[in-house]
Amino acid sequence: MQTISNVERAQGILAGGCDSPVRAGHAVGGEPFIQSRGQGAYAYDDRGARYIDYVMAYGPLLFGHAHPALCTNLDEAAARGTLFGCTHDEEVRLAERIRRHLPTMERLRFVTTGTEAVMSAVRVARAFTGRDLIVKFGGNYHGHFDLALLGAGASAHTSDAGRGGIPFGVMQDVLVARYNDLDVLDGMLHRRWGEVAAIIVEPVVGNMGLVQPMPGFLEGLRSRADAHGAVLIFDEVITWLRLGLGGAQERQGIVPDMTAIGKIMGGGYPIAAFGGRAEIMRVLAPAGATFTGGTHAGNPFCVAMAHRTLDLLESNPWFYGEMQRNARALAEGIGAIFARLSLPFSVVHLESIVDFKFRAGATRNYEDACAADARRYARYYHEMRGRGILLAPSQNEVMFLSTAHSAADIAQTLCAIEQSLGAV
Repeated sequence: MQTISNVERAQGILAGGCDSPVRAGHAVGGEPFIQSRGQGAYAYDDRGARYIDYVMAYGPLLFGHAHPALCTNLDEAAARGTLFGCTHDEEVRLAERIRRHLPTMERLRFVTTGTEAVMSAVRVARAFTGRDLIVKFGGNYHGHFDLALLGAGASAHTSDAGRGGIPFGVMQDVLVARYNDLDVLDGMLHRRWGEVAAIIVEPVVGNMGLVQPMPGFLEGLRSRADAHGAVLIFDEVITWLRLGLGGAQERQGIVPDMTAIGKIMGGGYPIAAFGGRAEIMRVLAPAGATFTGGTHAGNPFCVAMAHRTLDLLESNPWFYGEMQRNARALAEGIGAIFARLSLPFSVVHLESIVDFKFRAGATRNYEDACAADARRYARYYHEMRGRGILLAPSQNEVMFLSTAHSAADIAQTLCAIEQSLGAV
């Protein structure tokens, strides 16, 4: 009897064979990766083979897979109750802890996913300003609600929003600007003066590779939001805790009006939040007329996991230095290998994030990111996977390190990179 593979089983029951398009691996071709478990820095496939994992669930696993602090004594957390229908004390305490690290979130509200956090922030910004128009930037990914998918780049896996179930009217209320280009933004704002409700941005982008803001860009967004009476929203779903307890806004020294956070906060468990200036957040019901809410929002189990995540980071500040050293060693090693092989490349790293492209020159925006050699990356991805290294199946995703990655893992990875590049 012929055995049916897990890939075939998935294709026979899951729409498209997956729950999120990037997992299907169409950008690199071949058979998608099927994972059976994770432990520390390692992912194991459905045949039991081990891989050094640089996907890390696309960022949330700051401590690697199945960290003991987040996987033991779960019965203690569950024993208090896993779901309430009311506000609870630990939810309030978590909100206070978040505000200590992100003081721009004067008032906040919990939700379950990053998509909900951004979607809710946009709704609040529209209610506060009485306007509809939203400005976002090409290649910035803000989740999968309708307006966020316009110009969302590789993470959205769609280039035709109009045929993807997004109404034409929604598209009319979104302007897609070029990241790191204030001149393009100025032209848009001039043509739609007095109409913009919010400018939303990833202060450091992680979904078209790792792209940092050029000097003056975020400052320019702040001044233009002020001049146009628009709300400036930072999407820190990837960057908060990944770049430090103060997130990208502390690193960049820019004060947004609203912030969306998620992913890492729960250490792998689903929890997110949005918040901002108290006067803006007052539009929310019951004080105001704008509704957001959810049965699982602020549920006690995920709140408990978020407390454990913050406990780990607050009591072990050296974690960040160790991850940064490993990321620097990996990035410098990659650069040296490419240089020896005389291949065009660009490599960058920031805290525990590493990214390289098969193209020379810095990546400043989505157009630059798309100019990289996708076919070579596809070959490289499979060569690396064959050598026990798991990367994201898209050249526009980054490499995430965790506290579980060791110097030995970095050395093994660099050896695999040199061998793989020699084969592509």
